[in-house]
Amino acid sequence: MKKLFLVFALGLSFFLSAQTAKEIIDKNIELSGGLTNWKLLNSVVLQGKVTLGINDVYPIKIYQQRPNLTKTVITIGKKEMAVEGYDGKKGYAMNYATNKLQEYPDYNAESFDNDFIDWDSKGFDAKYLGKEKVGDIYCHKVELTKNVNKTIYFFDAKTYMVLKEIKKEETLNYSDYKAVGSLIMPFRIESSSPKKDSDYLMILNKIESNKVLPNNIFKF
Repeated sequence: MKKLFLVFALGLSFFLSAQTAKEIIDKNIELSGGLTNWKLLNSVVLQGKVTLGINDVYPIKIYQQRPNLTKTVITIGKKEMAVEGYDGKKGYAMNYATNKLQEYPDYNAESFDNDFIDWDSKGFDAKYLGKEKVGDIYCHKVELTKNVNKTIYFFDAKTYMVLKEIKKEETLNYSDYKAVGSLIMPFRIESSSPKKDSDYLMILNKIESNKVLPNNIFKF
């Protein structure tokens, strides 16, 4: 009887944890614009400045379009330079040794949607890990797992916006959320990594949604 009760208790604990994680993710989607509006988003253009290292500051533009097209452009001097992208067939990035774009056959193209959209049907497991502070703000801590990949998200307990994301090789901090059409998006993104070789701070001044982009804009 005790063994049966223990199994039941463990099963109930997992169920409640999964339900809590689901509720937090659902609340984030709802308060950031709603599932329908996120699924109607087909393209974004982000503009601002990125700081690399201590004081290397460059204007930056990021183009993204469904299902996984992307291109990042920075301006050095007065010249725009593509530094990374995926055109639907080829992934490419700047080789700074040769100062030229190089194709990478094993380039991992990320989905246009974030992992929260239809996370369960994508094969993710969600687990609620309790509350933890990010700075002075109490957050709900949720872990999404798919295969061996784990990502931990910290949701503001009041607004349900994501303030922090921890991945294996990168930690991202999000802030300065603003309305972009019907959606709410962060305008300040800070990245740090254990090796400190790819850290950056990106401060956006403009995000355009559902802009019609030229057919060749993502080409390598």
